[in-house]
Amino acid sequence: MRLAPNLHRIGNDIVAAYLIVTPEGITVIDAGLPGHWSDLRAELAALGRPLSDIKGVVLTHGDSDHIGFAERLRRDHGVPVFVHAADADRARGGDKPKTAMGPLRLRPLVGFFGYALRKRGLRTTYLSEVVEVTDGDVLDLPGAPQVIGMPGHSPGSIAVYVPMAHAVAVGDALTTRHVLTGRTGLGPAPFTDAPDTALQSLERLSDLEATWVLPGHGAPWRGSPDEVVATVRAAAS
Repeated sequence: MRLAPNLHRIGNDIVAAYLIVTPEGITVIDAGLPGHWSDLRAELAALGRPLSDIKGVVLTHGDSDHIGFAERLRRDHGVPVFVHAADADRARGGDKPKTAMGPLRLRPLVGFFGYALRKRGLRTTYLSEVVEVTDGDVLDLPGAPQVIGMPGHSPGSIAVYVPMAHAVAVGDALTTRHVLTGRTGLGPAPFTDAPDTALQSLERLSDLEATWVLPGHGAPWRGSPDEVVATVRAAAS
């Protein structure tokens, strides 16, 4: 799905990943679930671009619903996968803290897990190798994505800021569709390791010049990051 001239989305409001598309190549931000591989191939076909145009995958964090096809791209096509050092072990299949699910409703919960099942979410392929990044890095990839440390949902959660696309991908730093309740609109994401820390980290988005805020779950949000931060904080209170 084309959002803007250099910005595309694959997946849907349940689980999404993003493409930064430039003449020099493509950067993938998050890799959804394993079954999103077909969505990726379909989007590339619509763009008239080969798989070889993908120069890197940047993960907002290491959870299984964000690393989907990343290892397939790395292993079979030589595409490097970038993840914050604090989430590298998680992306390789390391232990993840158990977090409380919080409020839920049956229909959205069944919808989330049903979609994950259809997209082969029970067959996670963890990363064998990653390129570790840290806060403040500007990656030598199409769009020159910038790494913004956003600890809270996980220790190594990041936002990926792409000024040329006027966009910031936030992973699970926030959500516009709560996968367990079905609630739409800006709010905190579930399954967060350290909710208070996650809310504090949102301040790092406030000064960014962007018109797109891109969550891993929910519809892309049009609006300034500082307004988004204020709305998520209000929803959490």
